[in-house]
Amino acid sequence: MGKFKKDLKSKKHIVGWREWVSLPDLHIQKIKVKVDTGARTSTLHAAHISVFKRGKYEYVRFSVDPIQASKTPHKVCTARIIERRQIMSSIGVATLRPIIRTKICLADIEWSIEVTLVNRDIMGFRMLIGRQAIRGNFFVDPGRSFILSSEKSKRTKSKIQLRRVEQ
Repeated sequence: MGKFKKDLKSKKHIVGWREWVSLPDLHIQKIKVKVDTGARTSTLHAAHISVFKRGKYEYVRFSVDPIQASKTPHKVCTARIIERRQIMSSIGVATLRPIIRTKICLADIEWSIEVTLVNRDIMGFRMLIGRQAIRGNFFVDPGRSFILSSEKSKRTKSKIQLRRVEQ
């Protein structure tokens, strides 16, 4: 795995254990996430998962309800599967999950992460951000929430771009 390199001055950001993010590649403007240092991989709630081929690549179509317990309609998303991986759940059960790559925005910070897709209906958060997604760029303050985001926050036009640099 490569390291992240910031286009602007290198600085680690402090995030709370809960934050609001957007997933622009999936057209999700706002989803509450748990920043989970106990999880290696990031996970997104996905229902009605179906896999199909387009040319030589596999894609996945799935639906997401970004706001838990909301009456707003779910979003139907499509993304290319970059691989499938055995992932251990919080209850110790290994499942083979599709992995996608998507951009994530937190306040004025944007970068690309790998995300597993699984139904998280019974879980408290629609998305977990794991260690791989925050490594090298963020510190987590477990005693605070919504440090870089809030429900009323507005995204700024200038973004810090994080990019993966292979070693």
